[in-house]
Amino acid sequence: MSKKIFFFDLDGTLLNSKKEITSKTMEALKRFTDAGNHFAISTGRAIDSAMDVQKELGLFFPGTFLVGYNGGQIYDCDNKELVYRAQIPLDLVKKCFDLAKEHNIHIHTYNDDHILTPDDGECIDYYRRVIKTPYIVTDDVTKELEYGPSKCIAIELHDHEKMERFREEVLKIAPDKLSVMYSNPYYLEIFPSEAGKGSAVVRLCDYLDIPIENSFAAGDEQNDISMIKAAGTGIAMLNATDMVKDNADVITESDNDHDGLAPFIEKAI
Repeated sequence: MSKKIFFFDLDGTLLNSKKEITSKTMEALKRFTDAGNHFAISTGRAIDSAMDVQKELGLFFPGTFLVGYNGGQIYDCDNKELVYRAQIPLDLVKKCFDLAKEHNIHIHTYNDDHILTPDDGECIDYYRRVIKTPYIVTDDVTKELEYGPSKCIAIELHDHEKMERFREEVLKIAPDKLSVMYSNPYYLEIFPSEAGKGSAVVRLCDYLDIPIENSFAAGDEQNDISMIKAAGTGIAMLNATDMVKDNADVITESDNDHDGLAPFIEKAI
């Protein structure tokens, strides 16, 4: 039988509200990968942060891939190498940061080792409650970048309308080169249009010679929609936003705190 691949968002999907994976879901994943299928974490996080989750939870299966930065990078865990990297041109990075300063919105980006931020206030503290990557505070993030980053992220914890005004301005910068979408109510993700979680589904299926109809993708937030639509079977969590549910083929009967994905993993074997 043809191999299959299952793409999982982390927070709100594969992980419960305690950032854990339950034994029932873990057992289903082991059976799925023992059958020769592929496991892919698909997240807005950086690859190193996805690796931290992988280590903490023991998500080591043969044929595992990490899709980071909302499809901006794809990492082959077996061969320990990046197989894809998208980049935001440095001139567009500067424009995004200038706009954020104008709108009084926190924004940061990443190099291979650090978060790069112009400030170290409330927003970066909030972000690093979960993301433990060290950070550098700098007036010019481009000086810390050897090449274009795969993602920038803007954070606004108190005024969503202010974030919306910023989002609308970012969209005007280079609509053919940048994608802009929310990964939760506080986080606005900015990444190359060629990337996206949906593009990663297509790229990885092509890379592994897996028919797209043998791919599965599960998520709960706006940045998961493209992969849910791209996969052969797109799955929305019961706890997903209405927009995600509207774009999914199926919706789980239970939420991420009650092993919502386990039956779907079992059926996919």
